[in-house]
Amino acid sequence: MATTITKANTKLLSLLLLLATSLTLPNLVSAQTFQRLGACPTLGCIFPPDQTDFLAGQLFDLRLEVHAPVNGTEAGTGAGVGVPDEGFSFCVAKVQEGGGKTGECVDVGKYFKVKGDAGALEKWSFTYYEDLFARDAGTLTGVNVAAKAYRALSLNDPGHYQAKLSYTSGGVKQNTVANWIVREPAKKRKAKNVLFFIGDGMTQPMITASRLIAHKSINGKYQTLMQLDQMEALGLQMTHSIDSFITDSANSATALYTGKKSGVNALGVWVDSSKDVFDDPKVETIAELFRRRTGGPVGIVSTAYIADATPGALCSHTRDRSQSASVVFETLYNATSLTPKYDWPTSCKGPDVLFGGGAEQFIAGAGSYNGTDFYKAFEKEGYQVVYDNTQLKTVDGKKKALGIFSVGNMAKWVDRNVLTENLKGQKNSPTGDGSDALDQPGLKDMTLKAIDVLQKRSAGKGWFMMSEAASIDKMMHAMDYDRALGELLELDDTVRASIEHLEKIGELDNTLIVVTADHGHGFDVFGGADTKYLAAQTTDRKKRGAVGTYRNSGLSGYTVAPDSLPNNQSVVYGAQGPNFPVQWSPRYAYAAGFGASPDHRESYTINEKGPRTPATKGDDGGYVANPAEHTHGFSVSGTIPIDESQGVHSLQDVPVYAKGPGAETFRGVYNSVDIFFKIADALALGKAN
Repeated sequence: MATTITKANTKLLSLLLLLATSLTLPNLVSAQTFQRLGACPTLGCIFPPDQTDFLAGQLFDLRLEVHAPVNGTEAGTGAGVGVPDEGFSFCVAKVQEGGGKTGECVDVGKYFKVKGDAGALEKWSFTYYEDLFARDAGTLTGVNVAAKAYRALSLNDPGHYQAKLSYTSGGVKQNTVANWIVREPAKKRKAKNVLFFIGDGMTQPMITASRLIAHKSINGKYQTLMQLDQMEALGLQMTHSIDSFITDSANSATALYTGKKSGVNALGVWVDSSKDVFDDPKVETIAELFRRRTGGPVGIVSTAYIADATPGALCSHTRDRSQSASVVFETLYNATSLTPKYDWPTSCKGPDVLFGGGAEQFIAGAGSYNGTDFYKAFEKEGYQVVYDNTQLKTVDGKKKALGIFSVGNMAKWVDRNVLTENLKGQKNSPTGDGSDALDQPGLKDMTLKAIDVLQKRSAGKGWFMMSEAASIDKMMHAMDYDRALGELLELDDTVRASIEHLEKIGELDNTLIVVTADHGHGFDVFGGADTKYLAAQTTDRKKRGAVGTYRNSGLSGYTVAPDSLPNNQSVVYGAQGPNFPVQWSPRYAYAAGFGASPDHRESYTINEKGPRTPATKGDDGGYVANPAEHTHGFSVSGTIPIDESQGVHSLQDVPVYAKGPGAETFRGVYNSVDIFFKIADALALGKAN
């Protein structure tokens, strides 16, 4: 247990009082960058926080905290400074819509019928910076905490609830109130199966750019369309997180999978203030619910390492997404096996299909949980294990399947299909033998095989699968726009192929297909670029003359047939066939930019030797434009702090596409958490325990 911060040992911390006085900060505001704890504007904290919606019968943990700052703008004065109220109380009441109570506020223990040592008092301390000035001065605010937790609760009756935490702070009685809603669940199941695609970081401008380079246009009319253009329903989802209006992939995945807002880096939990990254209050995910309610199989497919945020959030719970080894452990077993004292009675129980990268968490050694060989651990649990695309094709659909195809993230579509020499010299074989992973499957290969396995294992119960095009995001971070768009086109091709395959096996009409993103990036196309002219110029300002705007933008050079190109033009050919560019390095390329980026260089040409590294460390320790990349290009000044080496996420709403039973509910504009409820309703997962 953490050492309590007292007035006697806060000589350093007390410096903040002088700082606060000089800044004339009477109290903190909710819009601050540095927060004491997300979704806790008062000194009493309730998790689930105010404005939380629940599916009827969905399991969740409850965490209560009372904070007592030792110093800083919230500390107050008097003998009680730094001493949290250990005798706080908490009650729950169901209320009428509009606020009228229908019953008394009942103590938490009685209301949820808790047993044993649930709600035992816990104490710890933490420190934080109140703002940027405090950070620069190295002046910390200390907080002592009294807390309780109640595990695996549920609210079964639809309606409005009010939860009240009562405590004393500074000699004054205080209340923190959280308003909760249990949504009316669907009574009839519409969809037998759900195929949930996530284009990580995908935005509408990226989709527009992908259409530009892969589908031929004549006089302003596309001759073919992307599969996403042809879905039944189109909507937009808002991506804000609980403690920031810019989200990361962890808490955005939590919102999509649980219907609950959370904090940056959190997987399936609300972030509390304790030091233990595994004791934060959990909430049941859509995969856990599906398993518990239907007994049907679950599949996870990703082109990232399989413990990454988006795949990891389906079956694991931690506030620290970097706990990759533990994510794999919990995915195979359950949260209770990982942390027995925080019992969690629901889990994915080992998904039936797990395909992706990330061999470092499976090979026995420093990257795996306790150094365990997790290939053998999965085999012991009845999994067949495969390591390349050739083996993937032989998977027996009757058995659970683990396919790990590379160390780290999987190869990008452009490198697997066009610039194949880039696959060599990586020493990224999933077996750990130091060879190259040359025979990696793509998203389409993995998704179609996963459908077949889940279908055979479903026994009429239906199935749930998440399939992620992870490197749209990863390549946008690296400002490698060509590879990012290649990943998006692979996603579109996978959606198209999945629809055709589901129709072939007779499951299309039974399957809800949802395609969305978890967040955006500030990318867009603003014109065209003559890359040959740009390279020939000698100054940055002259090079910018190669960019054409409005009528000088020209038309797409990516879909021009290679035999019509001048003999002196350098061409990198793409995969011949529909839905992808004919070439990836035309003279007349699109010109695109990024809303939040480090210093970098730009020439509007593809990196032929592999994914970009836009910035490297400079003499001052900050990041500067990588001098080895886009040497024929011009310099672009960054817009983000110099300790950031890549582009970052943006605020924009992201698209949602749907097809199949329940698709009509995905039209319109809504919050990211609503996607969980729409999928859960299509499967009729909401019901009393």
